[in-house]
Amino acid sequence: MPVKMRVIGLTGGIATGKSAVALFFTEHGVPVIDADQLAREAVRPGSPALEQIISLFGREVVTHNGELDRKHLGTLIFADPGKRRQLEGILHPEIQKLAEERIALAAAAGHQRLIYMAPLLIEAGATGRVDDIWVVTVRPDIQLERLMLRDDMSREQAQRMIDSQMTLSEKERYGSVIIDNSGTKAETQKVLETIWAKEMGSSNE
Repeated sequence: MPVKMRVIGLTGGIATGKSAVALFFTEHGVPVIDADQLAREAVRPGSPALEQIISLFGREVVTHNGELDRKHLGTLIFADPGKRRQLEGILHPEIQKLAEERIALAAAAGHQRLIYMAPLLIEAGATGRVDDIWVVTVRPDIQLERLMLRDDMSREQAQRMIDSQMTLSEKERYGSVIIDNSGTKAETQKVLETIWAKEMGSSNE
């Protein structure tokens, strides 16, 4: 009988370095599904999801070439929890459908484990899609500095963005593995190598 594939949900707050952590597992042969990429696919020009978003927010959320202006849409929903929930109601079912398709393909290809990277894994109620939850975290002061640098934001803008999300300490409570990415790249590499040996060293891709 084929071995059931282990699906690990990788999540964390904004600017915690989830993509860098996911790259480590990609380099070790573990397929990674990125929920943000699925979200982009879900709203490609002409898609039903994009048409629903246009109906809700107006044509100004679409660029001149017909693509969703994610940055502008972000500014519209940032201060309006009701609109954000409406948007999530459109996107999350589409992302779930795409995720299930990709997970099934990886399982059919014989992979024994898979990383499903989703910033809103917990908030979207998608924890049932995974077998384990691993949380990437950093110290709050480092998260703030990295977000300011990454998105060219003021300290106040970055703090408001962080405050609008689930706190890292709350996310950590859901995690069976906590990945502290507060240090240098070399330090995080050592953390990940330790996790690899403990959590994945006994199986081969």
